[in-house]
Amino acid sequence: MKSAVVELENVWFSYDGLPVLEDVSIRVDERDFLSIVGPNAGGKTTLLKVILGLLKPTKGTVRVFGQPAGKARSRIGYMPQHTSLDPLFPVNALDVVLMGRLGNGKRFGFYGKADREAAVDVLRKVGLYDVRLRPFAALSGGQRQRVLIARALVSDPELLLLDEPTANVDAAIESELFEILNKLNKKMTVALVTHDLGFVSSYVKRVVCVNRRVRVHPTSEISGEMINEMYGSNVHMVRHDHRCAEEGHEWLNS
Repeated sequence: MKSAVVELENVWFSYDGLPVLEDVSIRVDERDFLSIVGPNAGGKTTLLKVILGLLKPTKGTVRVFGQPAGKARSRIGYMPQHTSLDPLFPVNALDVVLMGRLGNGKRFGFYGKADREAAVDVLRKVGLYDVRLRPFAALSGGQRQRVLIARALVSDPELLLLDEPTANVDAAIESELFEILNKLNKKMTVALVTHDLGFVSSYVKRVVCVNRRVRVHPTSEISGEMINEMYGSNVHMVRHDHRCAEEGHEWLNS
């Protein structure tokens, strides 16, 4: 039996008395691959921050690697939805990735040989070694997303949390990113927030539907009726589940 990486039990969270998460219970096992979907303001980003220990639940318990949330943060790689990095700040791709090694009192710019070797290695993994010295501002949108994923990976995490990593990239780049995540999933647990409901691909093992309450389904169980119920209106979708398509269950819902 696989070990639990994340365990939430009866978790509630509110902003200024307004419930955002209600009675959430979920278990994430090692090497799971989750896609977290739901409407805007449904609680997706809040869920990630609760797991990280950045937000404390109003009620309930959160354990990550068997510890209280926040105690295991060094074992988690995190890519936030909105990066505070100014694209005009004069840093190259390697510098941005090295920021992921900051911590334990280390200051920006003071990196050792091991830090630089780790950064170069992870840039190879995401296919950006050749542009490691190129200014971050000069990179394409897809390359910037991969640099930010590399920054989350450079600390060699066991759990990778990504908040909309495929935002503002085209379908080809999105496919490349999922290929990278699929390879990473062989050695770590991956959970990502996405608005691209059509890209519930064969890579993702389970779908976490978040709209204040949380429901978890195997990818093959996701249906148009489930999505319409969650979003509260008809949603135009194309299913990209290779296994379902082979069985003749591909669907278009509008």
